[in-house]
Amino acid sequence: MTDQIPDISDLTTVARTASLSLAVATAGVKNRALEAIAIALEERSREILSANQLDLLRGRENDMSAGLLDRLALDQSRIASIADSVREVASLPDPVGQILRGTVNELGLRIRQVRVPMGVVAVIYEARPNVTIDATVLGLKSGNAVILRGGSAAFNSNQAIITVMRDALESVDLPADLVQTVDHLGRPGVTALMRARGGIDVLIPRGGAGLIQAVVENSIVPVIETGTGNCHVYVDEGADLEAAERIIMNAKTQRVGVCNAAETLLVHEAEAERFLLSALTRLATAGVTLHLDPASAQIARQTPSIDSDMWVEATEEDWATEYLSMDLAVRVVPSIDEAIAHIRRYSTGHTEAICTRSLQSANRFQTEIDSAAIAVNASTRFTDGGQVGLGAEIGISTQKLHARGPMGLAELTTTRWIIEGDGTVRP
Repeated sequence: MTDQIPDISDLTTVARTASLSLAVATAGVKNRALEAIAIALEERSREILSANQLDLLRGRENDMSAGLLDRLALDQSRIASIADSVREVASLPDPVGQILRGTVNELGLRIRQVRVPMGVVAVIYEARPNVTIDATVLGLKSGNAVILRGGSAAFNSNQAIITVMRDALESVDLPADLVQTVDHLGRPGVTALMRARGGIDVLIPRGGAGLIQAVVENSIVPVIETGTGNCHVYVDEGADLEAAERIIMNAKTQRVGVCNAAETLLVHEAEAERFLLSALTRLATAGVTLHLDPASAQIARQTPSIDSDMWVEATEEDWATEYLSMDLAVRVVPSIDEAIAHIRRYSTGHTEAICTRSLQSANRFQTEIDSAAIAVNASTRFTDGGQVGLGAEIGISTQKLHARGPMGLAELTTTRWIIEGDGTVRP
């Protein structure tokens, strides 16, 4: 390490030692820890919300975007929802010790492959205090110690949450050092995590494209790459247009600052006029700025309820943009072939949705598009750990090794082979 990179070997050593307490812990012990965390989050919510207000105030002073402010914000209902998700993780089966496969060979050796914890998991993320909790509880339930770097934008919120969780762990006689942070080290803390090979078993970046790329390119610690979400909704010829309109409104406007929000709407030309006359009006009325290709712009000009200041002409850059804001690119396509080609060119491999009544179209969409998640007649917003039954998620992987899509408990484990014999030797 250079003088500019903090030495975090003491921190990783403490984390490794703390993780040993989970290696021998039963599922019941881990579940009691998670319940203690859920209770503490609820009972100390005012403390957390006060800290969060400081971060929001600073974010507004620094002209943070609406999408990032939404990611950063906590309120009583969000904390209650997070506490519920902690309890949901506690209710899930413990992956540690799960036998993936096994056999008895011709020599009588009893051979099995079982899930075991990674050991020490580090997570780098931005302006997402809920990730502080998700990463910790998923790490604990899967038998891992966690080291967090949550960024300056959520510094006060994260410090308050980590204090609450460390206290909760001690209340059930587990080491507080199962969860630690390097936020106090600032930006050099990120570099320290990326250089802590041997001290950290896996590093997970969760944030914008710049953060993820920087970690992937510079880390010597193994990385699980989470991805940005340039997600598409395609309305096929013959689709249920009322359902498609509900889907694009939900996918775009329910929560804009998240990676599974829709950023581009593609519409088959056979349905364009009927669908877009209504859908563009609803989107614009909801406050979405529309980035329109020539065909959809022509429809917008014919729609009295859409003023000229509600839309702009789409550029090449728009098709590749993850807005994380109330913006949506719209294109009319001549066929499903063109829709698939567009998505394959511009997608970040996160989530794509098709609205269709055609089984053939649905099958083609699922087969020909290489993304981590495909939604058929459903919103892109369902690509989420809680929604797919993982309880919570530590991120959504757009890579293909080890983990892909929403990552929960199983994705924070590795495997070990157990070979049992009776003095057996290889012939």
